[in-house]
Amino acid sequence: MFNKILIANRGEIACRVMETAQKMGVACVAVYSDADASARHVQMADEAVHIGGAAPAESYLKGDVIIQAALDTGAQAIHPGYGFLSENPDFVDAVAAAGLTFVGPSADAIRKMGLKDAAKVLMEQAGVPVVPGYHGDNQDPEHLAGAADTIGYPVLIKAVAGGGGKGMRLVEQPQDFTEALDSARGEARTAFGNDDVLVEKFVSKPRHIEVQVFGDGTHAVHLFERDCSLQRRHQKVIEEAPAPGMTVEMRDAMGQAGVRAAEAIGYKGAGTVEFIVDASDGLRPDRFWFMEMNTRLQVEHPVTEAITGVDLVEWQLRVAAGESLPKQQSDLSISGHSFEARLYAEDVPKGFLPATGTLTHLRFPAACRADSGVRAGDTISPWYDPMIAKVIVHGPTRAVALEQLHRALKGTEVAGTVTNLGFLGALTRHPGFAVGDVDTGLIGRDLDVLARAEPIPASSIVAAAMTALDLVDTDEETGFSLWAPLHRAVQLRAGDDIDLDVQVEDQNRQVWQVGEHTILAQRGPGGWMIDGAPMPRVSVSGSQITVFENYGQVLEIVDPLDRDAGAAGDTNVIEAPMPGLVKAVFAQVGQAVQEGDRLAILEAMKMEHSLLAARDGIVAEVLADAGAQVEAGAALVRLEEE
Repeated sequence: MFNKILIANRGEIACRVMETAQKMGVACVAVYSDADASARHVQMADEAVHIGGAAPAESYLKGDVIIQAALDTGAQAIHPGYGFLSENPDFVDAVAAAGLTFVGPSADAIRKMGLKDAAKVLMEQAGVPVVPGYHGDNQDPEHLAGAADTIGYPVLIKAVAGGGGKGMRLVEQPQDFTEALDSARGEARTAFGNDDVLVEKFVSKPRHIEVQVFGDGTHAVHLFERDCSLQRRHQKVIEEAPAPGMTVEMRDAMGQAGVRAAEAIGYKGAGTVEFIVDASDGLRPDRFWFMEMNTRLQVEHPVTEAITGVDLVEWQLRVAAGESLPKQQSDLSISGHSFEARLYAEDVPKGFLPATGTLTHLRFPAACRADSGVRAGDTISPWYDPMIAKVIVHGPTRAVALEQLHRALKGTEVAGTVTNLGFLGALTRHPGFAVGDVDTGLIGRDLDVLARAEPIPASSIVAAAMTALDLVDTDEETGFSLWAPLHRAVQLRAGDDIDLDVQVEDQNRQVWQVGEHTILAQRGPGGWMIDGAPMPRVSVSGSQITVFENYGQVLEIVDPLDRDAGAAGDTNVIEAPMPGLVKAVFAQVGQAVQEGDRLAILEAMKMEHSLLAARDGIVAEVLADAGAQVEAGAALVRLEEE
């Protein structure tokens, strides 16, 4: 076994690898960028090396600098985590050339699976079923459109070097193909430096089911399947293992296909073979097709660990150190059911717009596993993926595990940034998901309901107001002014302004007026009760109060001298919602635009974001050019005054 390894990554996965490695007695070296100098993974490591600027291209993608850091610190191996250099075969070659061990597959195996079109040909030869489609070299738009006609609409355009939903477009009608092709190629060129695409048949009721495989370079086993069908914009939201509705015949067929795929390329280490499944007639062994192989550890690996009792990172380190597979196929079995929910800093009502901010409060229930790379006080940076944590539960049955997930999300507390926590909670209560009737279109079909903001409970409003007026930790003198009960007023803002009035009768009793509602707050031996229920927990940061009820309610204390601050935003100006690169500008001075027209594209947090006109109008000024790096709030386009 290694004495010391370097983790060529950051955030949650770097922390995850360190937890197992250090438990095994292996020292860990962290690498960090300017933006991550005080990050959790740096604090956890036995030693840390600064490798460059905040942008990934200046730090986490600089393979030569990372390899030198490993050599300088005496590390014997490099664990890549996921993302960044984890599937870069040139980096793997360079690691080997430096006399170090790469904790993962060979460069040859990565190359064989790196391009989706070549991988599909290889899988066909290995006897693994593949989706009908065009995977050829001819990238002429007319040829690709003809291939789509032959395959039959709807079709998917997919970047051959893609991943994470980038460079992927669904086309339902022939007349939309050209525009979708241009869009997919542009995104693929930016993300991967390769704008080649393939075209595939789009499955009408698709499920995304993947098989966890593990190889030693010659033989492989599978650790059963995960269902990752709950997706939005082709990115996974909640994953589970095993897949609901899975039959013994289907599991055997998929598992054997996964093993064949791994053994066909001499795979070593942890990998995932992803399949698209046609669930229109249940799960059938003749209705699944190979999509791609991820030659690394997956984000959702904890659900497999939960149902198998296997620590996949420990297996990675042992096999990379030259040991044989810890278990054979007959030694592996499934116990219970597991879910993982991805908690992100993102604004769901604004189209899942990634968010930044400083986490002023972060707390997870003890009953769940929370894999996180951040702590309270850390900042969600615009340079990297905005994941806060993965919330993982395990129970004896799917129904029990789903209820555990619901309770874990209800008990998760985050303040300082907007999150998708309420959206995740709504998914746990979706009737179709509850019975296992899932497919990749579920979120899109029911997005309006799932993303709907719930009204703030009166108990949350009163809890915030009590905190704002410092009426929580009261003493015997609280509540009296000139020998009479004390009346106080406060205004809070949560979209609209909320006026509250309270009569403090004594240190343990307050009568609140919220609009037409009268609410009693009374303190007993167990603490404050508001309207008969325990007062929810509260976090305060400046003028912002977060009440941890219904997945977190944020209210602002309104300064009486600045009550116009919450007026509606300026619809004349289109601003950058976060720091980023202006990828394209479509607006021209004098141009007539309509509400919803795309005026610019901002590239930030590894994705493209369309900036739309908030109303009909005439473009008065274009304030940014394509290629400009802008800060959050920068004005990009201004419309003429109405």
